[in-house]
Amino acid sequence: MANLKLTRIIPIALILIIVAIAIAGLVTLARTIFFTGDSSTVSQADISKEALLASDADHSVTFSARGPIVASESFKSYKIKITSSSRTLTMYEGYTGQVVDKVSLDNNINSYQQFVFALYKANLTKGNELTGDSNDTRGICATGSVYEFTVVAGTNTAKQLWTSTCSGSKGSLSASADQLISLFMAQIPNAKDILSKSL
Repeated sequence: MANLKLTRIIPIALILIIVAIAIAGLVTLARTIFFTGDSSTVSQADISKEALLASDADHSVTFSARGPIVASESFKSYKIKITSSSRTLTMYEGYTGQVVDKVSLDNNINSYQQFVFALYKANLTKGNELTGDSNDTRGICATGSVYEFTVVAGTNTAKQLWTSTCSGSKGSLSASADQLISLFMAQIPNAKDILSKSL
């Protein structure tokens, strides 16, 4: 009698186990198909937001600008780099990046936090980075200016977006370049006067 009950229970238990495994497999497959793309997009946005808003010593944000493509002796560019401990404005001449002037100032964590939150609220992280030739800024906007905005986390570039003053080369930045540039310029007192004298 006990053997009869056991022979009836074992097949039922095996069927239930197989059904449970099949349901778990279908749920996993459905998650992979329908949710992987969305979650990776969200996590990439979260990563760039986290990197921008972090005030760790090895995090920084930079803005760089270059003028029209002209003779090497006349080519000008500059870069503003902000960290939680420093603010620098560096001016360059020529395509080899020869430094012609530099302003270095101290910074503090509270000031840095206010600045990066202002960049975040100005939508710095909302642009989509381009790839391949589309992200190559060499020769772009030959008669105008090209602007690049970079978020650096440690040794990694967490986000890098660019735009230009040429209507045919909008780049990857979705935010207002003028607003972002103003925020960076405001970090260096008299930045416009310094640039006009050095460049």
